[in-house]
Amino acid sequence: MALINKGYFFLFVVSAFFFASCSNTKYISNNDALYTGSEIKIDSSKLTHKQNKKIKNDLSTLTRPKPNSKILGLRIKLFAYNIAGHPKKAGSPRGWLKNKFGEAPVLGSDVDLKRNSKVLQSYLQNKGYFNAQVYGDTLIKNKRAKAIYHVQPDLQYLIQSVTLVKDSSALCKAIAADFVETLLKKGRPFDLDIIKLERLRIDADLKENGFYFFNADYLIIDVDSNLKNNKVNLYVRLKQGLDSEATHTYDIKDVFIFANFKLRGSASDTSREKAVAYKNFRLVDSAHMFKPKLFDEAMRFQPGDTYTRSDHNLTLSRLINLGVFKFVKNRFEVVKGADSPMLNSIYYLTPLPKRSLHAEIFGTTKSDNLVGTQLTVGWNNRNTFHGGELLSIDAYGGFEVQFSSNLKGYDTYRAGLDNKLSFPRFIVPFFHLNTTGAYVPKTNIEVGYDFLNKDKLYTLNSFRTSFGYDWKETARKEHQLNPIAITYVQPLNVTQEYKDSAINNPTLLLAIQKQFILGSNYNFTYNQLVGVQPRNAIYFNGNLDLSGNVAGLLSGANTKEGKTIYLFGLDFAQYVRAETDFRYYRKEGTTVWANRIDIGFGYPYGNSTALPFIKQFFVGGTNSVRAFRSRSVGPGTYYETNQNNFLPDQSGDIKLEMNTELRAKLFSIVNGAIFVDAGNVWLYNADTSRPGGQFSSQFLNQLAVGTGVGLRFDISILLIRLDVAFPLRKPYLPEGQRWVINQIAFGDGEWRRNNLVINLGIGYPF
Repeated sequence: MALINKGYFFLFVVSAFFFASCSNTKYISNNDALYTGSEIKIDSSKLTHKQNKKIKNDLSTLTRPKPNSKILGLRIKLFAYNIAGHPKKAGSPRGWLKNKFGEAPVLGSDVDLKRNSKVLQSYLQNKGYFNAQVYGDTLIKNKRAKAIYHVQPDLQYLIQSVTLVKDSSALCKAIAADFVETLLKKGRPFDLDIIKLERLRIDADLKENGFYFFNADYLIIDVDSNLKNNKVNLYVRLKQGLDSEATHTYDIKDVFIFANFKLRGSASDTSREKAVAYKNFRLVDSAHMFKPKLFDEAMRFQPGDTYTRSDHNLTLSRLINLGVFKFVKNRFEVVKGADSPMLNSIYYLTPLPKRSLHAEIFGTTKSDNLVGTQLTVGWNNRNTFHGGELLSIDAYGGFEVQFSSNLKGYDTYRAGLDNKLSFPRFIVPFFHLNTTGAYVPKTNIEVGYDFLNKDKLYTLNSFRTSFGYDWKETARKEHQLNPIAITYVQPLNVTQEYKDSAINNPTLLLAIQKQFILGSNYNFTYNQLVGVQPRNAIYFNGNLDLSGNVAGLLSGANTKEGKTIYLFGLDFAQYVRAETDFRYYRKEGTTVWANRIDIGFGYPYGNSTALPFIKQFFVGGTNSVRAFRSRSVGPGTYYETNQNNFLPDQSGDIKLEMNTELRAKLFSIVNGAIFVDAGNVWLYNADTSRPGGQFSSQFLNQLAVGTGVGLRFDISILLIRLDVAFPLRKPYLPEGQRWVINQIAFGDGEWRRNNLVINLGIGYPF
C-alpha cells in the first residue's frame, strides 16, 4: 500500500522542481541573466552528416565558462548558494552551504563571445578547415542567457603529398630509413595534432637509434595550401643550424652504479676511484650493502652498446621495481677526448631503510549482521641476504560480533601469522630465467598459520605454505604461479551444541571437516583500470587450482568405490578448480556503467566427492548478490529452513554470478548507484542433505536476482559504500512463484524486515 497519494506526490515533485528552478533567477540582477550553456549550430551543406556531428561534439566542449552544474536536472548547488544568503561566519552551517557546497551563479556577462569564437575557429583550422568562420550571439529569455555559435566550417583540406627534404647527413638518413611509418598519409585530413605526433614519433625513433641529444623541436613541417581542390602538400625537414651533438649517435662507454648514494652526502660518496668492476658495470658500494649480481639483470646498457631510450627507461624501471631503493636517479655524461661520440651512464641509488614496522586497523560489517575489527602489525626486513630479498612477517588478530536480535550471539575470534620471503629473480633449479620487461620477477616462499574460534561452536587451526613466482609482462598483465601449495585445516573443540545441530542440519559438518590440500595454482590478471583508464575498460582474472592430481593418479584413489587413500595419515583432496572474473566498464564523464560475470567450476574426483570447504564458492553478501545475506544463496533451489540458531553458510562446487551497476556523481564526495545482481551456486555431485542443490540444465531458472540503490562517499584515500537491496527472485520458492516483484511493499514493515538488506562496505563491490 502506498504511504501517500500518488497524485499529491507527483504534485509535490513538480512543485519542488519549479520552485528550485525559479528561485535561481530571483537573485540575478535585472541587467544580467543566468548563463545556461552554449549551443553549436553548423551552417554547412558541404559536409556529411557524420562530419557535422563530429564538429558539433568537439566544439561543444571548448566554450567557456561552463554553466552551473546540475543534479537530476536541477541546479542544486546554485540553489544552496542562493538560499544561504550572506552568512557572517564561514564555519557556520550557512557558511558551509554557501562556500563549500554551494556554487556561485555563472552569468551571461561572464561569456566572452569573441574569444570563444576565436577558440572554435582556431580549433577548426588546426583540423584542416582553413576557411572556417565562427560568430557568436546571445539569446536571453526569462533572465536566462544562452550562447549560440554559428559555425561555417567549409571543406576540410586533405593531404595530397608528404615529402621528406633530404640531405647527406647521418641524421637525415636515419629519419628516411623509417619514414615509411609516417603518420602523415596521403588522402587523410590535415590535422595539427597528427603533425605534432609525427614529430614525436620521429624523435622517439631517433632516440632508439642513438641520437641522444636530438629534440622534436628540431623538426619543421612546412604546409603548402596554395593548391586547388582543398589539398595541401607537407614538407618534413630539419631545422637549420643544429648543434653537432644533436646530429651524432652515441655509444655507451662505462656504466657506474652508486648503490649507497646519499642526497646530502659528501663528494667522496661519488668518487669513481672506489668503483669495483663486475661484468659490464662498475659498482661503488663501500658499505657492501648489496651483492653485485643484484644489478646484473637490471642493467640494460653494456659498454659498446648504442644508446636507446627503451634501454634507458627499462633500466630505471627495473631498478625502481627491485623495491629496495627510495630514490633512483640517472644521468648521462659525454666522454671527452673519445675517438667517437660516447656517453657514460651513471646511476645514483638511495636505499630504503633496511627495517620497518607497520600497522593497520580496519573495521568490517557484513550483511549477515556481523561487525568487527582486525589489527595487523608487520615487520619488514629489506635486502635480507644483500641480494634485494624482502622478508615480511605479519601478525594479525580480530573479532566479529553478531548483533542481530533474531540470532544467538556466536562471536568469532581470529588470529594468525604470515611469513613471506621474496627474491627479486626467478629461482628455478638447473635453469636461468629472466623477464625482459620493466618489472622484476619475484620468487616467493610463504608460511602461514591461522586460528579461528567461533565462540560456543568450534575452533579451526589452519597451516599453509607455498612456493611460487610473481611476474608482470606489462603494467596491466600479471601472472602468479605456485607449483607447490599446501593447506591443512584441523578442527578442534567442536562443542556438543554444534554436533547436535549438525544432526538436523548436516551441512554444518562442512565447516569442520579436516582438509588436506596438496597441489598447485596459477592466476592471471589483465587490468585496464590501472594508469590512464580508457573509455571502455575491461578487467579479467582467471584462476586454475589443482590438488592431489599426481598422488591420486599414482594411488588410484576412488572414494565413490570405497577406495580412499591416505597420505601422512590424512585423506587428501583431489580436484580441479577454475574461476574467471570478467568485468566491463563504460565511462561517460563522471558516470560509469560497471558489469561483472563471475563463473566458477570445481570438479572433485578420485579421493573427493566435493571441493574442500575453503575452496568452495559462495553467493550473497556485500560484494555479491546484495539482496541476500552473506553466503545464504543456494545451492540450487535448496533452502535451509532451520536458521534460528546459526547463520546460513551455503556453498557449492559451481558458481554463476552476474552484476550490473550504474554509478554517477551526485555532488561533492557523494556518488550514487543503481544495481541489479543475480547468481547462485550448485553441487557437482548430489547431496541427500541438500535436495535440489545439484547442477542441472535448469540452472538459469534457479538464479537469485536482486536490485537496489546505494551511496558511495569518496574521500580520496577511502571509499565508504552503503547499499540497500531487496530480492526480485527467490530460487528456493516453488517453480512459477520465484519472481516476487509483485510482492514489493516498501510501506509494509513486515516486508521490509524480511526483504530489505543493508550492506556497508569499503571500496566498490567490483
